[in-house]
Amino acid sequence: MIKSDLKKMKLGVVGLGYVGLPLAVSFSKKMEVIGYDYSETKIKKYKKGVDVTNEVGDDAVKNCTIDFTTNQRKLNDCDFIIVAVPTPINEKKLPDLTPLEKASETIGKNIKKGCIVIYESTVYPGLTEEICIPIIEKYSNLKCITDFKVGYSPERINPGDKKNTFENVVKIVSGIDEETLECVSELYNMVLKNGVYKASSIKVAEAAKVIENTQRDVNIAFMNELSKIFHKMGINTKEVIDAASSKWNFLNFSPGLVGGHCIGVDPFYLITKSEEYGYIPNVLVETRKLNDSMGEYIADSIIEYLSKNKISLNEGKILIHGVTFKEDVADIRNSKVIDIIKKLRNNGLDVIVKDKYADEEELKREYDVVLDNDNKEKVDVVVIAVGHNYIYNKSVDEIFNCYRNENKILYDIKGIFEKNEIEKKGIKYWSL
Repeated sequence: MIKSDLKKMKLGVVGLGYVGLPLAVSFSKKMEVIGYDYSETKIKKYKKGVDVTNEVGDDAVKNCTIDFTTNQRKLNDCDFIIVAVPTPINEKKLPDLTPLEKASETIGKNIKKGCIVIYESTVYPGLTEEICIPIIEKYSNLKCITDFKVGYSPERINPGDKKNTFENVVKIVSGIDEETLECVSELYNMVLKNGVYKASSIKVAEAAKVIENTQRDVNIAFMNELSKIFHKMGINTKEVIDAASSKWNFLNFSPGLVGGHCIGVDPFYLITKSEEYGYIPNVLVETRKLNDSMGEYIADSIIEYLSKNKISLNEGKILIHGVTFKEDVADIRNSKVIDIIKKLRNNGLDVIVKDKYADEEELKREYDVVLDNDNKEKVDVVVIAVGHNYIYNKSVDEIFNCYRNENKILYDIKGIFEKNEIEKKGIKYWSL
């Protein structure tokens, strides 16, 4: 089982999304890599040198040596297999393990003796050993530890972040036994600039990952609650945070929409597992309720503004800039901007949506929202929902020219513009 010369071995990566692709590209510089994904459309684009994730760039995909394939049988040649599939939740906010189970089944049908399987997907503590390993054993007729080994190294990819990339972060690694831990550590150290942190067990590594995102969720919820309080008091939340940040140990979080497939999803994995053990994690439950409510809270504020200014909801027109789940990414999964759009439209408002990053077809298919980036209609309210870099470059005059009446207001959700600069133009300013 000891992997003596890693550069002569073959690595398989199952799942080539925003986590799997950067990982595969990095390892392909050091060893032979099989990049497997069930999506023929995605694989065809990668073979043409198109980075559908926008994480590494077209040139990196075009010039890499990865064998991109939908042929799962090629995994049988691999000495290592890394699993980087999504772990979403279902409509009831419960973990949807379908992608992870299917990936494990695929591996079970194609694994060879001596292979080490490493999971990167975010899960609750115990899932790798309780769910994934038994599936591999079932479909392979092999036994874990005796015939193959398993490790866990949770992904730390921050979509759109070009600084904290796969190669630049410290990676947590773990293994089913000490030998596996050393092999997994050696593998990742081939490509990582800042090395690894060896967790004492797979469960510890799983727990560490899920609390990383849950901690951010809790801190943002606190800021969202403060924002609601300060709005009632007529105090600008950003100014309060700026003042408080002058203290050396103040945690500088900001209020905002918590969507996507990490912070807005992962806490439900820990909540579900905690409840199985008979403990209701009230802080986490209330955190999720609060953060999930922010889209409707913003929409309600817009509706209240229109009513106060005697603008009919059936005639009101709203322009929303940004619909992806965060800035400078194309990913629309679990975007909370959609909650704003739905609430406004349900109240009869005409909503124009612009976003240069979002995929038009995917947005229409998933949310029935049509992009209209060329629209030049005058509107009653402008909403900066996502702080894409290109929006930062918009001048105040560009915003000012969007309005069709004297009652002008800018909803700058992330606070990317200066309040005083906006108000000098006669535009009311609102931000979380």
